Amino acid sequence: MRWRRALVALVLVTLAAAAGAALARSAGDPGRQDPVRAVSAGLRCPACQGESVADSRSPIAAAMRQVVADQLAQGRDRAEIRRWFVQRYGADVLTDPPANGVRLLLWGVPVLALLAGGYAALRTLRPGVARPGSARTGAGPTGSPAPGTPDARAARRAWRVASAGVVALVATVAIVADRLDPPARPAPADPVAVALQLAHDLETQDRYDAAAQMYQEALRDRPDDVVQLRLAFALLRAGDSAAAQRTARDVLAREPDSPDGLLVLGLAQRNSRSVEADDTLRRFLAVAPAHPAAAEVRRLLATGREPVGP
Repeated sequence: MRWRRALVALVLVTLAAAAGAALARSAGDPGRQDPVRAVSAGLRCPACQGESVADSRSPIAAAMRQVVADQLAQGRDRAEIRRWFVQRYGADVLTDPPANGVRLLLWGVPVLALLAGGYAALRTLRPGVARPGSARTGAGPTGSPAPGTPDARAARRAWRVASAGVVALVATVAIVADRLDPPARPAPADPVAVALQLAHDLETQDRYDAAAQMYQEALRDRPDDVVQLRLAFALLRAGDSAAAQRTARDVLAREPDSPDGLLVLGLAQRNSRSVEADDTLRRFLAVAPAHPAAAEVRRLLATGREPVGP
């Protein structure tokens, strides 16, 4: 029986060494030297296929990396940043979404089987304590059944049956999990929705140049007058009045009486000292006298103060 015990010990040592190597590899992850990359590697780029935010060169990924860097600078840890992204864009933004459903069994059953097998091996193979009457019951000098006795043969049969049962259980779980809850790579988060949310977050931080870039990304995939007007406003707040005017005029060419189009155009013209500014703002008041910005525009026209954003 000694060679069998030695074989079992060798297998256990091999498993322990493999687990230690995996832990050492995780502990030595180069991402630890670059926390922004380490966190970004766990986020999927919405504008790319199969790339993480850490590897993508798209403007959306660059903005997401900047958000990660900002939040790390604020003292947030990796788990908090991941939750922040999931709350805004859903679990599909993660490269490794948490396992759920029957597939959890693929992780749980092997672990339980390994623990049960180890416990059974210890109970079966460890040296026992000699019990009184062992000579009469056919027990060996260590208290375990002597080789060749009915008890020893029964123990071997039980061990083989139990091992076959564990293998069959794991195989069954794998087959059932594959059929009932097949692993499927989730679709990336909607790049337009991500770009718009990022643009909004950047505006709340007064980073209007970066917000304008995100609005342009959204417009590239999904032209929309509302988004174009948000772009015009971001350009205006960023100090690029000429670009704000061009963007607002594009909207007004399709919808001449757009209140927000007239408002942004008039404010941009006023910033650039255009003589058309007041006429554009008066037209805005005639089109939308109850607009939330109407009162401020009236005071602006009456006092000649510097314009404010819509």
